Amino acid sequence: MRDFQLPGRSTVHGANGMVATSQPASTLAGIEILRRGGNAVDAAIAAAAVQAVVEPHSTGLGGDCFVLFAPQGDDKIVALNGSGHAPAAATADTLRNLGVDVIPLTSAHAVTVPGAVDAWARLLDDYGTMPLDEVLEHAIVCAEEGYVVHPRSASDWPRSVDKLKADPTARRTFLPNGRPPVAGETLRQPELAETLKLIARDGRDAFYRGAVAQDLVDHLNSLGGLHVLEDFASQSSEYVDPIESSYRGYEIQQCPPNGQGIAVLMMLGMLEGFDLSQYQPHSVERMHLEAEATRLAYHITEQTVSDPRQTEVPVDHLLSDQHIGEMRDRIRLDRMMADVPDSAPMHPETIYLSVVDKDRNAVSLINSVCFAFGSGLVGPKSGVLLQNRGGSFSLDPNHPNVIAPGKRPRHTIIPGMVTKDGRAVMPFGVMGGQFQPVGQVHLLTNIIDYGMDLQTAIDNGRGFSFAGTFELERTIPEETAKGLAALGHRVTRSEVAMGAGQAVWIDWDRGTLAGGSDARKDGLALGF
Repeated sequence: MRDFQLPGRSTVHGANGMVATSQPASTLAGIEILRRGGNAVDAAIAAAAVQAVVEPHSTGLGGDCFVLFAPQGDDKIVALNGSGHAPAAATADTLRNLGVDVIPLTSAHAVTVPGAVDAWARLLDDYGTMPLDEVLEHAIVCAEEGYVVHPRSASDWPRSVDKLKADPTARRTFLPNGRPPVAGETLRQPELAETLKLIARDGRDAFYRGAVAQDLVDHLNSLGGLHVLEDFASQSSEYVDPIESSYRGYEIQQCPPNGQGIAVLMMLGMLEGFDLSQYQPHSVERMHLEAEATRLAYHITEQTVSDPRQTEVPVDHLLSDQHIGEMRDRIRLDRMMADVPDSAPMHPETIYLSVVDKDRNAVSLINSVCFAFGSGLVGPKSGVLLQNRGGSFSLDPNHPNVIAPGKRPRHTIIPGMVTKDGRAVMPFGVMGGQFQPVGQVHLLTNIIDYGMDLQTAIDNGRGFSFAGTFELERTIPEETAKGLAALGHRVTRSEVAMGAGQAVWIDWDRGTLAGGSDARKDGLALGF
């Protein structure tokens, strides 16, 4: 239980439904859908669509989506991969012949076909109860009538000014009056509202065929992109088998590659060999162990994770007891490992949300345009901001993540689900690009090893060992920072809040739900 004399917030409790997102309008949309009789799938898609409007630097119709879904709380989890693919004409040789050595993040070559709209429609058709037009109502109102910008969004917006100025439609849409909006100002996106209306009326084909797709392809082609209409028309989400591993009596479920969820499972496997509970949550030992497991898991995922439809990813080997044990044996408490290469920097933006309904259908959904405001390219007629997920492709022909026709890039966005004794107990996720596996592991160990309640576990101070530095939030004590430096870590203080998470805990014995939403963003959890 939290200390009520300290700043913070309580977990939210309810019995009939719970929604946790990073935007108040999104949470409210999900709750209203549930109170109207919709299920968790209906509510999650409604909430995601609202966030595609009101948190445009993080998500949008031009991004990707992954989902883990537990029908009626069963532990037989449905996993949906809604990531898009490279154009059919995109090869490493083609790009090099065009003078491209590294895919620029604001170029048309960084734009993969958006997968989110197809994923929403597919999941709704298969598991929802409401029609798409009803589910998209809240998002259409936000885009057409306007939404009020919240403080964290307003804080993030200015860092993308140069990117937004470079595209005429992005400049007009996201820099009203020639500047980023400030907290409390209202922003409208009329072109996006019309696109949402078309999708509500005609379904996913309104986005992937016809005028919207033509608008996006024309804009990309005008900037040198290799996209054609068939690239959009051929987008199809894929149901996949989740991967899982146990941690202290719980089963942790993730989407398989091309996502990086496998890193979570490897890290937990390594940490299970240490008794974390004997150390304080912000101790040198706990933070060091987390960092070392991070460095090992990230190095391996960068060398192996890609689109399994085109490249073999050795999932069984990576999660085997032998491999986990070999990695664990390399970790020392008295010093930092010196022989693990540093990861390359890349920090995309993301939204994540959790929803559970009265029947205990549980949804863990994540949606993203990759880096803040994606590629910065916006369809002039459709108002759709396009992601730059293709920027993560390699142009090295020997790398498993090399760009290829129809290939899905290695992905950072990962929804999580915890199950126990045949039931789902927690849809959860932590946003923040490559930070996500660390954020998930930190949240899970806060709950399982340290017994924190959901909101306290989400709020707890974080660190991230990545790209040669160990960044710590300001809430991590200075003595811990000094202790980590003494072990060999190059310690810095993070300039911004690190990631952001949401989760819903299902208490099967009491028949109630508990929700938490990260104070590092603008959102909240609501239940009833």
